[in-house]
Amino acid sequence: MTLLKKVTGIGTAALLALGLAACSSDSNEDKTTGTNAAVGESVDHTIVGIDPGSGHMELTAKVLQEYDLPDWNVTSGSGATMTAALKRAYDKEEPIIITAWSPHWKFSKFDLKYLDDPKLIYGDAEEIHSIGRIGLKEDLPEAYAIFERFEWDMDDMAQIMIAIEDGVKPEEAAQTWIDDNPEKVAEWTDGVATVDGDTIKLAYAPWDSELASHNMMKIVLEDMGYTVQLAMVEPGPMFSAVADGSADATFAAWLPNTHKTYVEKFDGQLDDIGVNMVGVKQGLAVPTYMEDVNSIEDLKK
Repeated sequence: MTLLKKVTGIGTAALLALGLAACSSDSNEDKTTGTNAAVGESVDHTIVGIDPGSGHMELTAKVLQEYDLPDWNVTSGSGATMTAALKRAYDKEEPIIITAWSPHWKFSKFDLKYLDDPKLIYGDAEEIHSIGRIGLKEDLPEAYAIFERFEWDMDDMAQIMIAIEDGVKPEEAAQTWIDDNPEKVAEWTDGVATVDGDTIKLAYAPWDSELASHNMMKIVLEDMGYTVQLAMVEPGPMFSAVADGSADATFAAWLPNTHKTYVEKFDGQLDDIGVNMVGVKQGLAVPTYMEDVNSIEDLKK
């Protein structure tokens, strides 16, 4: 009888241990996939953001207010720190929510999806505009003519971005795209007179998309005889530089939502030359393995 009790006791303990292990496994699975556990708990109620001065971060702060998400916060950093965090989580199939925009190489490298935004805080699809300083058309008419014609699509930009992410230098990636797309470049430059070393200064935000576009345009302008100076700055200083004339132009104005604040701030001090890309988008995104998270409304769960 005593022996039976000992055996039974051991069996019960073993079963209890197995049960606890199973519960622990389920808990870890919830943490990993984010399918059963509340999404907020699975990511510590944190959205991984980018540079604090960007319009995207301002809109994300508004998202937390409009969707009544007081327990949530957004970490600030840079595009690089955001994508590094994404890669770490993605490699382990852990839940993560990021501020996202396209075009961007991350949508080619990772299976991601935007969260639905029923309140349209981020707006619908946006455009990227070419913005110049007042007087640019008179001072550098050849460059201005190119900027007026400049238009490409997300696939064009993505080719350069992906090459850069794969380790190719930005100038080399841009040159390869130019070499592969002479007809498109000709649409911008045919009939425009070359110049003899005129200096032009371009400013751009520290985003992978703008690194691609400005390195590409730098080469186009140099082939037309310009001496090109590039300056990578935060969005606020970028618009300020064009407004006060310390930069001649930028091709990185996302409108009507992302950079609305800066366009309104410098109203009358900027020349909106034209749209260089359509159909761009921003919002919150998650890996597709987070199957139960499809809308910003789901963050309330």
